[in-house]
Amino acid sequence: MDSTAFPHDLVQAQHDWNITYRALATSGNRHTTVLRRRLLELSGRIWWYPFWTTVPGNAPAARVELRRLARTQSRSEEAA
Repeated sequence: MDSTAFPHDLVQAQHDWNITYRALATSGNRHTTVLRRRLLELSGRIWWYPFWTTVPGNAPAARVELRRLARTQSRSEEAA
């Protein structure tokens, strides 16, 4: 799937989800409720995003590609 086909705000939501998940994994016992609520909110935003109704029959592959793209962008931002 062409990575430019994803709307910018959908990629940003996935990027935010990745950051929040990483923060939850490393937080110990601090702020877990806030982080879990944020993950749920971002998960809903990503899952119900209108873009998924336009993907013809291959939505699971597109979701994997979105996660890969967001991870790649996260790594390039960390390196900068």
